[in-house]
Amino acid sequence: MPTIILLILSNIFMTIAWYWHLKGGMEKPILLVILISWGIALIEYCLAVPANRIGYAHGWSAGQLKVAQEAIALIIFGGFMVTVLGEPLHWRHLAAFACIMGAVGFLFVGRA
Repeated sequence: MPTIILLILSNIFMTIAWYWHLKGGMEKPILLVILISWGIALIEYCLAVPANRIGYAHGWSAGQLKVAQEAIALIIFGGFMVTVLGEPLHWRHLAAFACIMGAVGFLFVGRA
């Protein structure tokens, strides 16, 4: 459970680091946006690295960690896209999400 919680928190920070400037920050100089984003991403790294170490130490494979992280990233990004950026979810988003969730399922099938 700590792995999942840390991955969720890290993905919140990474989504903010990558996309915060699209809503209300487009007038800022790109170098400033990059520096701010690096600062936010530092927090993400401080959460993601321990998440991966803990998960790996508890028997998750690197592939399982990566696919779980991608699935979490899609959930976080979907919420960010709708709530912060004001963009609607379409059936294509849901179909793509279902494919990623299928990948998660495949990697965890038979996991002891």
